[in-house]
Amino acid sequence: MSNYDPIPGPPAYDQPPNHSHRPERSRDTARRTALTVATIADIAAGFLGLWILLHLLGANTSNVFVEFVHGTADWLAGWSQDIFTMDTEGIRVLLNYGLPALIYLAIGHGIAARLNRA
Repeated sequence: MSNYDPIPGPPAYDQPPNHSHRPERSRDTARRTALTVATIADIAAGFLGLWILLHLLGANTSNVFVEFVHGTADWLAGWSQDIFTMDTEGIRVLLNYGLPALIYLAIGHGIAARLNRA
C-alpha cells in the first residue's frame, strides 16, 4: 500500500485549522444587538403603558414616581401628542400614548427579527 497524496503539499491532518471564528462572532453580535433593540423597545412601550395605567387609575400626579413616568412618557410620545382629540380624557390618553407604544414595539421587534436573520 502506498501513502500517496493526490494533492501536492503537506497532508491535510497536519495543517492548522484555517477557519476563523468571525461568522460565529458576528452572529453572536447580531443576536446581542437584536436583544438590545428589542429590550429598548419594550422599556419604551412599558413606560407608555405604565403612564396609561397610572392615568386611568387616577394616580397622584404630584408623586415623584408618577411625575417621572409622566415626563418619560411625554418625551417618548412627544412626536404623536394630540393626534387624537377626544372629549373623554381616558380615551385620549389611551390613544395618544398607546399608538406610540405599539409603534415602538412593532419597529423595535421588527428590527430585532431582521438582525437575528442576518
